[in-house]
Amino acid sequence: MNPAAQKPSAAALAQLFEPIRDDLREVEREFARHVQSQVALIPTIGDYIQNGGGKRIRPAVLLMAARMAGYTGERAVLYASVLEFIHTATLVHDDIIDESQLRRGREAVHTRWGNHVTVLFGDFLYLKSMSLALTQDDLAIIRLLCDVTLRIVEGEIYQLTKNGDVDLSETEHFEIVQSKTAYLFAGCARIGGMLGPITRDQQEALWQYGLNIGMAFQIVDDLLDFTGEEVALGKPVGGDLREGKLTLPVIHMRDRGGPRAAALLRKVVEAREVSLDEWHEIRALLTQTRSIDYARRVASDYVERAKKMLYSFPSSDARDALMFLPDYVVSRDR
Repeated sequence: MNPAAQKPSAAALAQLFEPIRDDLREVEREFARHVQSQVALIPTIGDYIQNGGGKRIRPAVLLMAARMAGYTGERAVLYASVLEFIHTATLVHDDIIDESQLRRGREAVHTRWGNHVTVLFGDFLYLKSMSLALTQDDLAIIRLLCDVTLRIVEGEIYQLTKNGDVDLSETEHFEIVQSKTAYLFAGCARIGGMLGPITRDQQEALWQYGLNIGMAFQIVDDLLDFTGEEVALGKPVGGDLREGKLTLPVIHMRDRGGPRAAALLRKVVEAREVSLDEWHEIRALLTQTRSIDYARRVASDYVERAKKMLYSFPSSDARDALMFLPDYVVSRDR
C-alpha cells in the first residue's frame, strides 16, 4: 500500500465511529467519576488530563471490537474505562522517565505538580483500573489486563536498559515497541471480542489486529519526531534523539548512512543535545538513505496485516470502522 495514496481524515474517522460516540462520552464520564477522591488533588489532576484532549483510539478499538463481536451491553464501557486508566497511567509515568516537559502542547503533569505526586497519581490510576475490572469478576479478562500491564512495565524497563545504546538493533527496537505500545492495543481489541460470542480463533485474530495497529501507531509516532511540526505535535521535534532513544528511521539511517551517520548519532546521543546544523544534517541523511520511506513502508505493512485479521468476521459497520482505523493511524500528523 502506498501510504500517500490514502489520507483518511479525522472527520471521516469520527463518522465511522459515530455508533459508539455516546459510549465514548460515557467512558469520559466514567473516568471523571472514578478519579474522584477525598484527596482534592487527585480529581484536580484527573480533570487536567481529561481537558488535555486525546483521540481515545484505544477505548474506541475496544468498543467497536465488542460491537463487531455482537456485544452492546454496559461492560464494554467499563472495560474501555479500565484500559483508559491504564493508558493514562503509562503516559504520566513515561513523561517523568523521559523528562518530557510537554504533553499535547501543555505542561506535563510532573512539570506542574512535581515527580513525587505524579508517580503516586500514576499508581492510583493503575490500582483504580484493576479495582474497576474486579467489579465484573471475569478472571480471564483480569488475567489479560494484568499480563498487558506487566508487559508495558517490562517494556519500559527494557527501554531504559537500552537508552543511549547507539548500536540498538531493529529487532530490539521492535521488542520495545511491542511491549510499550502494541500490547495495550492488542488487549483493547481482544477484550472487546471476549465480551461477545466469538471463537477463540477470532479472539486471537483481534489480538493480532490490535498488535499490528499498535506497531504501526508507534512507528508513525516516531516518524513525526522528524516530519511533524511542533505546534501540531504539542511537543518539541527531535526529542527522541535528545533522550537517547533510537527509533526505526534512525536505526535504518545508521545502518545505511556510513561512518558519518553513525558518528553523528553517537555524538548527539552522548551529548543529549542536537545543534541546528546537526539536526539539518540528520534530516538530510534520513532523506539520502530513504529511511523515512522505509519506516513508512514498515508501518504500512503492519496496517495491511491488521486488516487481514478482520477477514474472519462477517461484514458489518463495526468491521468497516475497524478496517478503516489502521489507514487513519498511518496517515496522522500528530
